[in-house]
Amino acid sequence: MANSPEPSRKRQRTDRRQQQQQAQTSASAMVTRSRSRSAAQIASRQSLGTTNDSDDSSEVSQNGVVLTSKLLCELRSEKDVIAKLIEAFLEPCTLARSFPQKDALRALDCPVDAADVRSAYTFLAKKSKRVRDELRRLTIDAINTLNSEPCDEHDSQMNAVLIMLLNPKITEYTHDDDTPVFPELCSAILNQPPSQRSTLMQYFAASDAVPSSNSTPAYPALLNVRPSIDEQLLASDGERESFERYLNIFQKYVTQEMVKAAQRIVPPASAGSEPATQKVSLHTLGGCSLVVVAQCMALINSYNNTHKVVPYTAFYNDAVNEHADIKEDVPRFRMPDGISFCSYPFLLSPTTKSEIIRIESVILMRTELQDSFFRAMFSGVTCPYLVLEVRRDNLVRDTLYQLDLKFSQDLRKQLKVRFVGEEGVDEGGVQKEFFQLIVRDVFSPKYGIFKASENTHFYWFRPQLKPAKDSLEEIRLTGQLIGLAVYNAVILDIHLPPAMYKKLLGVSVTREDLREVDPELYHGLMQLLNLTTEELEFLERTFEIEYEDLGELRTHELIPGGAHTLLTIHNRDLFIDKYVDFVFNTGCEKQFSEFKSGFDRICGSSYVRHMRPQELELLVCGCSDLDFTALERSTIYDGGYSKETTVIQYFWRVVGEFTDELKRKLLFFATSSDRVPIGGLSKLHFVIAKNGGDSDRLPTSHTCFNVLLLPEYSSLEKLRERLLTAIHNSEGFGMI
Repeated sequence: MANSPEPSRKRQRTDRRQQQQQAQTSASAMVTRSRSRSAAQIASRQSLGTTNDSDDSSEVSQNGVVLTSKLLCELRSEKDVIAKLIEAFLEPCTLARSFPQKDALRALDCPVDAADVRSAYTFLAKKSKRVRDELRRLTIDAINTLNSEPCDEHDSQMNAVLIMLLNPKITEYTHDDDTPVFPELCSAILNQPPSQRSTLMQYFAASDAVPSSNSTPAYPALLNVRPSIDEQLLASDGERESFERYLNIFQKYVTQEMVKAAQRIVPPASAGSEPATQKVSLHTLGGCSLVVVAQCMALINSYNNTHKVVPYTAFYNDAVNEHADIKEDVPRFRMPDGISFCSYPFLLSPTTKSEIIRIESVILMRTELQDSFFRAMFSGVTCPYLVLEVRRDNLVRDTLYQLDLKFSQDLRKQLKVRFVGEEGVDEGGVQKEFFQLIVRDVFSPKYGIFKASENTHFYWFRPQLKPAKDSLEEIRLTGQLIGLAVYNAVILDIHLPPAMYKKLLGVSVTREDLREVDPELYHGLMQLLNLTTEELEFLERTFEIEYEDLGELRTHELIPGGAHTLLTIHNRDLFIDKYVDFVFNTGCEKQFSEFKSGFDRICGSSYVRHMRPQELELLVCGCSDLDFTALERSTIYDGGYSKETTVIQYFWRVVGEFTDELKRKLLFFATSSDRVPIGGLSKLHFVIAKNGGDSDRLPTSHTCFNVLLLPEYSSLEKLRERLLTAIHNSEGFGMI
């Protein structure tokens, strides 16, 4: 029977210990020589009055060996270098006392001189293969010791972990059986007490290099997303650079493992066919090693969520988003013990998360379709779809009445919309127009549910402590509509502030969120912070505020007895916080509760809860980038057209001259939505098909399939006139 790898590794550790003990004599002699030489140098400099603290780097600490890049460079032979490495890596606690930070102020944040560690590794990288192999074996032994023989000096262990993480080859090291080493180092991190893991995160954020003044880190960006003000980074440039350096070590390992797996050649189906690049499921990877690394990244992400050192987009992994087999991972994510990339949402881009939600919806729709057929067999005819039959002039009431009659399982069926008196068959296009029209109605002033800011044009609830029952029903309908749109992958043209998406996901709102909802009130409250005691006394302001409720002026006490509590320099922060709480919570508590109830009725158990507020906003509204150049590159041609066809060249020349308003109208005409999907227009499946030769017919479209039917017009002017006529008269459906 073949020996298991674990006993083999134990024997390797025993052999290494014996070698280390044999090396102690020569190493001690070498250290003594270094101490004597260094002491003589210091004495000489002291006699000349030129002593420098940095020269103490070659001293041997009273608590153990001290290894520095300077000391390594002073060693004469590779034998001495190896002996010194053996002595330093003898125990993690010994390694931890190497490379001490000489700057007293920096040592308070991180006791390890990371720059000196990098210099040492650079020096060792230029040495022979024998030295490099010895460094690899010593590093592996140190990691094994961390996992099997915990040291009581936990702070020292974090120092040792930091030193090993700075090894540029750490993600490439493997055991003799090709088992990767880096996950074992991650396991050692995870096995530490929470306080020590937190200490390591603080070390990551400690600045050990001065960033270039014109250096701007390149992070993955959400396309045209308005950054929430409280998401601004709180760290210095140096801290961001340091934190990102350590984060990229983990990103590098995940990327190399994903690319390695994705590049495995799939046997060709037939002779002459090109090899395909396979998608990668975390389960099929035997994902243990990647899971451990991802769990370590989760610790880093959690620290970053609190301290906001780098943008959260820095955690997106391009290789995971490109190669992950989401179709395979989504079902496993729902299993109690399933291994899935979905368990680590910080790695996934908004595009990938939207795909996860789409797959979830498709699975639920198919399940409900099958259940409908089974129920029909035993209890009579059951509609397999969620059918809404509405009138254009009474959209809100028709929809509200019909949704109230539906059971929860009905809402998980595929949506089909029919406008009364129209022949259009809903294969996706009719429902897109339905959502655009009903959202426009719900947010219109005639219902009085929402109030738009004149400056930002964002909608928020009107403050009402006792809203009417009809108003609450309409608000619940609005939440259901947004949930249905997400469930059916329809992008909406709505303008809700970041605070709405935060509250839907249970994220606390802040003072800064008020800037988007009511800029004038925000600036007024912020001015209170600059007033003197005398100026506040002159205002004679109390903790009682006034607000308008359907034309009537009402008052509200921000705190008990607020009408008799004067605003002072000592309680103005409390006043501001209570006022913000009234706007976002107290003044609209019932309204938001109904809104969230409607939204959660559809999306409460979906992957939406793993998104960030900015990502949810993208999912609901799409992005605002009208990059028609990207659309032109990704467009598919059918019916005899190609990108070289004359009329196609006419088309893109005309469209290139359109204003943004006309471009949106063209999108609405061809797809029933003027919104841009997550990832931009390059993600839109857009087809231009030939619809006969030259004629006076207008262009038409199959909005359900995003197909533009374009006759082969004889001139550019004729195409422009016919196309503009069509897109200006694009509301309504009929049979072609």
